[in-house]
Amino acid sequence: MKGQLFLIPTPLAEETHQKVIAPSVIDTVRNIRHFICENSRTARRFVSSLKVHPSIEVLTFDVLNKDSKPESLPFLFAPILQGEDMALMSDAGCPGVADPGALAVAFAHENNIKVVPLVGPSSLLLALMASGLNGQQFAFHGYLPIDTQQAIASIKRLEHESREKNQTQIFIETPYRNNALMTHLLRSLRGDTRLCVAVNLTSQEERIESKDISQWNKQAIQFDKVPAVFLFLANS
Repeated sequence: MKGQLFLIPTPLAEETHQKVIAPSVIDTVRNIRHFICENSRTARRFVSSLKVHPSIEVLTFDVLNKDSKPESLPFLFAPILQGEDMALMSDAGCPGVADPGALAVAFAHENNIKVVPLVGPSSLLLALMASGLNGQQFAFHGYLPIDTQQAIASIKRLEHESREKNQTQIFIETPYRNNALMTHLLRSLRGDTRLCVAVNLTSQEERIESKDISQWNKQAIQFDKVPAVFLFLANS
C-alpha cells in the first residue's frame, strides 16, 4: 500500500508560523519523516521551529528545485512507494503554486498516490484579496521578461488583455528587481489603470497599496529587496 503526499504550506515571513500555520498542519508534520523540499536548509529550519520531532537528524530532506529532472522523481518517492507518508514543501507559501513542487504533484497523480493539500498562506491570494481588484477574473503570469523592451511589451499586452476581459493581472519579481519593474509599470500603463503592490505579506512590515497609476506617479516609490506581488486592472 502506498503512502500519501501531503502538501505542507510554509510561512511567507520569518517567525510567523504561530500566526499562519494551522494546528492541523503541525499535527501532520509530527507524523512525517520524509520531506521533499525546494531548499533543505530552509525546510529543516521550518520543521525544527515547529518542535514536533525529538531530533531533526532522524528526518530526511530531499531537494526538488527548478533544476531537478523528472527522472529523479522515482528516487525521491521511494519512501511513499514503500508505504510511508511524505510531505512536499516550498521555500515559502503553498507548494506547487509558482513552485517546482508541481512536478512532484504531477508524478503522484500519475502513480495513483493520494495528494492531500493543507491550508496555509499564499502570497498570490492574499495580495488579490487585499487589492480591491477583480477577484472573479484574474490570471497569474509568473515573472515578466528581464529585457526592458520585452518587459514593456508584455506589460502593454497584459494591460490590453485586462481591459478586454476585465481581468486582474498578477505577477512577481525577484526582490532586487522590484524597483526596475515598478519603473516599467509606471511608464507603460495608462494613468487610469489600477495598480496594487503587496510586500512583506504576513510580516510586521507588511505594506499593501492599491491606486491608479496617475496617483502612483505623484509619490517617491522604493520597494528595495523585499518579497512583492504586483497586480493591475485596466479601466474598461
